Amino acid sequence: MPGMSDSATATDPLVATVETALAEALDRADARPDRLREAMGYALLGGGKRVRARLLLLTGDTLGLPRDSLLPAACAVEMLHAYSLVHDDLPAMDDDDLRRGKPSTHRAYDEATAILVGDALLTLAFETLTDHAGLAPDIRLAQVRRLARAAGPNGMVAGQVLDMAAEGQSVGQPALEQIHRLKTGCLLQASVLLAADAAPDLCAGARHALTRFADHLGLAFQVRDDLLDITSGPEATGKPQGSDLRQGKTTYPALLGLAETAAYCEQLHERALRALGDLTADSRPLATFCRQLLDRSG
Repeated sequence: MPGMSDSATATDPLVATVETALAEALDRADARPDRLREAMGYALLGGGKRVRARLLLLTGDTLGLPRDSLLPAACAVEMLHAYSLVHDDLPAMDDDDLRRGKPSTHRAYDEATAILVGDALLTLAFETLTDHAGLAPDIRLAQVRRLARAAGPNGMVAGQVLDMAAEGQSVGQPALEQIHRLKTGCLLQASVLLAADAAPDLCAGARHALTRFADHLGLAFQVRDDLLDITSGPEATGKPQGSDLRQGKTTYPALLGLAETAAYCEQLHERALRALGDLTADSRPLATFCRQLLDRSG
């Protein structure tokens, strides 16, 4: 099966649906002043594979949920992801000048604007998440709690702190996996479970299967990223080749070697598929998307 390429992503109708919904949500926000609005659009609508939104919507398809009911959550998770990238790129964090082959937000504008853009996207994510009258209030509350926990001090922020603390240090595989399960995996898992939250009658077994699927997929996604950092150039990743190693970060190839890292990625993929196999619903679209994510070239 072919991997996920930029050209394939650009023509994916699900990506087009998400892009339209994001642009409409940004228009409704009517941000002021104009410079802030422009910079938010630069950070949010600047391309990308919309992995988290697509994962959420495909999970909803598997559970038989209307896509329209999940679009606010899909937008919210992409806004939150965009905020995290803007802040990750800042000089005080990863100090990256490029994002998807274009100047990072703090380079296209300035550091103060980038910080405020991240703040604005983070808060707009939660406003957007509540913006669907078709979902019961208790479902929307559960989704707000889900996303907040994934993004905050028990999730992505904790992972970022651990990641910075580990720079230049010798980190073993258990510690590395803790970092990635928090920094990357929590938001990917939330993308799956935000859809599950909108299905209140979902049985405990199915919810557990989706949780295991998302956990394995989230870690596999990061393992694949570490491989791409070594094996792909800036035309694929939008960042200089080997940038993680130059920043003093421990990566899976550094710990395991390239061949063992690739094998581990496949092991995680198989575990994810086995978890999907415990669902009674048709999970083939999710399985196909999982394979595309792990075969991607950038």
